[in-house]
Amino acid sequence: MTPSIPATSTRVAVAAHLAVSAVALAAALLLVGCASPGPAHTPLAQTTPAALGLNAANSETAAPTQWWKTLGDEQLNALIDKALQGNPTLAVSRARLEQAVALSQVREAANGPQASLGVDVTRERYSANGLVPAPIAGNVYNSGNVQATLSWSPDFFGQHAAELQAALGQARAAQADAAAAANTLAAQVGRSYVALARLLAQRDVATRALEQREEQRRLTQERTAAGLDSQVELTQAQAAVPDARTQIEALEEQITLARRQLAVLSGQAPDTLPTLAPQLTRLQPTAVPDVLGADLLGRRPDVVAARWRVEAATQGVNSARSEFYPNINIGAFIGLNSLGLDNLFTAGSRQMGVTPALRLPIFDGGRLRAQLGGRQAELDAAIAQYNGAVLDAVKEAGDAMASVQSLTRQQTLQDDAAASAEKAYRFAQERYRAGLGNYLVVLSTESQVLAQRRLAVDLRARQLDTRLVLMKALGGGWTDDTAL
Repeated sequence: MTPSIPATSTRVAVAAHLAVSAVALAAALLLVGCASPGPAHTPLAQTTPAALGLNAANSETAAPTQWWKTLGDEQLNALIDKALQGNPTLAVSRARLEQAVALSQVREAANGPQASLGVDVTRERYSANGLVPAPIAGNVYNSGNVQATLSWSPDFFGQHAAELQAALGQARAAQADAAAAANTLAAQVGRSYVALARLLAQRDVATRALEQREEQRRLTQERTAAGLDSQVELTQAQAAVPDARTQIEALEEQITLARRQLAVLSGQAPDTLPTLAPQLTRLQPTAVPDVLGADLLGRRPDVVAARWRVEAATQGVNSARSEFYPNINIGAFIGLNSLGLDNLFTAGSRQMGVTPALRLPIFDGGRLRAQLGGRQAELDAAIAQYNGAVLDAVKEAGDAMASVQSLTRQQTLQDDAAASAEKAYRFAQERYRAGLGNYLVVLSTESQVLAQRRLAVDLRARQLDTRLVLMKALGGGWTDDTAL
């Protein structure tokens, strides 16, 4: 006689079979869901300092902190300080930094456990012909719900961590961008200040040239009246005077525009600085390095910003790749629910539950591969932009250093030419005082002196301007604090 199998044992066996089948089905779905991301992608290569010829042994390629103070002009210091506080463009950069930091904080908060509390009260008349049976049907009842919910999505495949690092990379890039904007603004104010000083110095030379030409016209008129010169010489002398006045007027226009530009750069009204009068002789050229070191790339905020964007794009690729794996969410709730508010807080109204969830990308392989491809393209673009920023940085700094060295040599040659012109002018004066020549010869010789003075003004302004360009190209004394 075959023994009978108890009904309880049958139910246990069926349940076990169903459990095994469910596990096998889940495993099969997991394997199907983990769609292939496609062939591996090799990102573009990043430029290295050695490939650019930077000296790895030199770690002193740095501009002084607040480098503009080395020029020794308090007016300039005040203008740059005011610009760094009130310039609208710089304020935009700071606002973008705050926005990027806030977005990274949102991403960080979203990756942790989420909890919420909901309280709902409803007064409702239930349909007499609906799904709800009597005695509720056709009557009005109050209902209440108090429920606390907790959810958490474990980061088994690194998606949340990659998204957070991508957001942090963008925030750090924005931080470096703000420093780059401040560096550029300080250089713009400094260069505009030097340009204004040059225009004022050129106006002084032009004023003396006008006086000289007026003297030449007066002497030529006297000589023409005495029959020593013709109308040709007189006409030429007369035409030179309005030409000199035109040059002065053109300089006055440029001086006005330069003052207005400085006011706007420093965040002030355009007509705030009508009497600003910097002098080239009071500005001291800053010292410059002899060679460019590999540390240049870490001192340039624009290069550091590009590097952080590469890091953010790399994490974006990692996040897109993690989309091919299951997304698991664990939720739970507990609360009270009742029909009739008088029973809401009784023991019988309590409710609770657990809601684990698993999401598998079964038929999204094509979409996810396209999304991953887009992120990989973004990474290549970020690397290309970084390489371009590095090349521009090295070129800008190298060009400025080459110009500084060339201008130093030009200064030596110009000093010799100016000394020769001054010497010829002294000889002409001595001959005039000795009665061996007329004063027109003295004035004509002075023209060479004035021409050399113009060249000296331009050369000194260029030396100062090129050093300001170099200070900017070296990073403006910035220290990388974006990883903090």
